[in-house]
Amino acid sequence: MNIYIRTDASTDIGTGHVMRCLVLAEDLRKKNANVIFICRKLSGNLIEYIESKSFTVLTLPAPMSPNLDKDDINWLKINWKTDALHTIDSINKQPVDIDWLIIDHYAIDKKWERTVKPLVKKIMVIDDLANRPHDCDLLLDQNLYRNLEERYEKWIPSYTTALLGPTYLLLRQEFRDTQYIEEKNGIIKHLLISFGGSDPTNETMKAIKAIKLINQPEIAVDIVIGFSNRNYSAIKEYCKEIPNIKVHYQIDYLAELMAKADLAIGAGGSTTWERCYAGLPALTIETATNQSEILSYLSEIGAICHLGLSKEVTGQDIANNLIKLINHPNKLKDMVDASKLIMRDFKESLVVERLLGGE
Repeated sequence: MNIYIRTDASTDIGTGHVMRCLVLAEDLRKKNANVIFICRKLSGNLIEYIESKSFTVLTLPAPMSPNLDKDDINWLKINWKTDALHTIDSINKQPVDIDWLIIDHYAIDKKWERTVKPLVKKIMVIDDLANRPHDCDLLLDQNLYRNLEERYEKWIPSYTTALLGPTYLLLRQEFRDTQYIEEKNGIIKHLLISFGGSDPTNETMKAIKAIKLINQPEIAVDIVIGFSNRNYSAIKEYCKEIPNIKVHYQIDYLAELMAKADLAIGAGGSTTWERCYAGLPALTIETATNQSEILSYLSEIGAICHLGLSKEVTGQDIANNLIKLINHPNKLKDMVDASKLIMRDFKESLVVERLLGGE
């Protein structure tokens, strides 16, 4: 089976789209599917990283390349029609029939999908915005919302199968391989700070300064930074003077750090569900608008302590809430229980089974 994936990463878009697609791609490859990525050369792209995982990447030209007009550039770097034509050109150069085209991109909707659809047998869309129409056979939104079942009713055709909720989580293999044996007891001895691959608003530094404010050197702190983070050097230099902090750069053992952590500080991307799977409580900061509904609902059901929008949350706010949680271990234990309840119906490889013909 031949499966193509159209997705992008950049310093503006972030890395989450590519990372969750890689999870799906690696699981599909284990089932002998041939998976090829189609990505544009944006600043901060993950093309080399995808290739390091032994996947072929068909690259689309960078914005403002000689073969692009200025009118083609928009807030996500490229006009939809130009992107569709570039994608078609890439597909036409491949001498294979495409069974599935998987799309994970906020700039793509049914206009793009209908333009490319004649070249592929079926289309799958990965989304979490529910803000634009799609023309697809399968839609995946692995997030949890108040109105989960109704979110896409007006955005997808009646024939589209919708896979909704954390039951269908694209969970990285490292998490599936990690044994979460030790029950978190509400006592904070290890803290994990992770704001995704790019962290464009530099919430990581804000959290580090909060650690300095609480002045509790007995708490070990792990900080995880991706290679799309433009502030890595400054963060690393700043942390040299804080002995209880260890900085980890572009790692493949986040699950291991979550297993030993008692509390995380992070945002609301895909890592949200990895934290829930690990039963890890979190202080969260909204760093993108698509996180708003998710974080609000998780706060409502007691799975996280949500602090609000990044532009409104200060290092002092983080420090104050850290102290509250340190002094109320039962609150942390309740968050652990709520997180585990969210993941109660999760089952490995449900999306892969659906793509490969299972029900």
